[in-house]
Amino acid sequence: MSKFFKVAKEGAVPEGEGRSFAVEGRMVGVYLLDGEYFAMNDFCPHMGASLASGYVEDHAVSCPWHAWRFSVKDGTWLDNPKIKTDCYSVRVENGMIEVQFPEKVEPAAGDDAACSDTCGE
Repeated sequence: MSKFFKVAKEGAVPEGEGRSFAVEGRMVGVYLLDGEYFAMNDFCPHMGASLASGYVEDHAVSCPWHAWRFSVKDGTWLDNPKIKTDCYSVRVENGMIEVQFPEKVEPAAGDDAACSDTCGE
């Protein structure tokens, strides 16, 4: 089971906005909307801009570089739902915002199929 990692103190993210945090070697955008926290990969899959610095409205964040809009609920690019960015579970424990990353799945030894998509072969 994957564990939760502390991100920031509750209140570090203003209502209706996002903030970027370095957590376990990743950049995570955390958003507070209608009293609920959401977390997602902070890098826009288009060109790598920080999504947390984008405009937030109606549970969507707009990339500050090229205005790609993503749902903070599930990471879906709102103009093309086939493209998504990672979202993470969020909780508040003892006044701290915490995020949970999915466990890494290592390919089985000799599993060439796992490499074909990422190795360029």
